[in-house]
Amino acid sequence: MSAFFHTLGITDVWQLIVATMVFLMLPGAGTFCILTSAGKGGIRGGYASVFGIMLGDALLMFLAAIGVAALLTANPMVFKAIQYVGAAYLAYLGCRLLFAKKTDGASAEIGFAGASNFTRGFMATLINPKPIVFYMAFFPLFMDPATQRGGLTFLTMGAIISSCAFIYGSLLVLLGNTAAKRLGHNRRIAAFASKAAGIFLIGFGIKLSTN
Repeated sequence: MSAFFHTLGITDVWQLIVATMVFLMLPGAGTFCILTSAGKGGIRGGYASVFGIMLGDALLMFLAAIGVAALLTANPMVFKAIQYVGAAYLAYLGCRLLFAKKTDGASAEIGFAGASNFTRGFMATLINPKPIVFYMAFFPLFMDPATQRGGLTFLTMGAIISSCAFIYGSLLVLLGNTAAKRLGHNRRIAAFASKAAGIFLIGFGIKLSTN
């Protein structure tokens, strides 16, 4: 399987999947949006929110891919430097998660009252443009400039990330309102998840920078 994806320019598909799942599991606006929609609108409402978030992510990944493709075309050496910058960026994010102070949980509240679950999920993704920067740092870490196939490579990586998002979103929909209440009242779970993800990102960034 890894050999097949490497022919498409993806260096390690399993690391890509694991890293994506770790990022998705971080408590954030998207997670609480899905849980809230599922709690209030059932399975249909939950999945509407999931698809809204996936569409927003797809748009952000497309914008990021345009930037990465431009760097790759302009200068392969610059692209290689971006890979190291991306590894350092992951380690930086990990440090922020690991040493973050406790919050009051305000991020659990999702706005856009009266909007449909799909629109709420879509807008909750787009109001935070930071994922564009994240994807620009993330994509090069799993790309081989020698075997990459341009748009096909980005499309494949996007499909993998979207599939992970759908699987994780489905789990949240099934957990629904019960999980939303537990996560909302037990900040220790969210804090532990953030710190564990922080340690993973730091180690992952170091590993990638030494490959």
